[in-house]
Amino acid sequence: MLRRPVELAQYTSIKLTEHLALEDIRPSIGSVGDAYDNALAETINGLYKAECIRTTIFHTGPYKTIADVEYATAGWVDWYNNRRLHGTLGNVPPVEHERAHYASLTEQFQPA
Repeated sequence: MLRRPVELAQYTSIKLTEHLALEDIRPSIGSVGDAYDNALAETINGLYKAECIRTTIFHTGPYKTIADVEYATAGWVDWYNNRRLHGTLGNVPPVEHERAHYASLTEQFQPA
């Protein structure tokens, strides 16, 4: 009897859940059937492909090696976190917004 892909996915999910429980790790997943957990990852992957992979902003010419992709990816991640202007954050880069947020907190609430 052939296994259907759903059964294999369920088996994998059960094994992962058991492993996480053994290691006392809480999974970062929502309720069964919701798509919220995957939405952020899909959004970032789409931005990465559009802004880094399918353009020559972070590299010149076609990618020839894995190192080319890794170097362009590092440049994109640096730009995305440190220099990208974010409209929802008042047109400041995310890292500046985060610094301002933590500076506004009292010392007892600041991360270690």
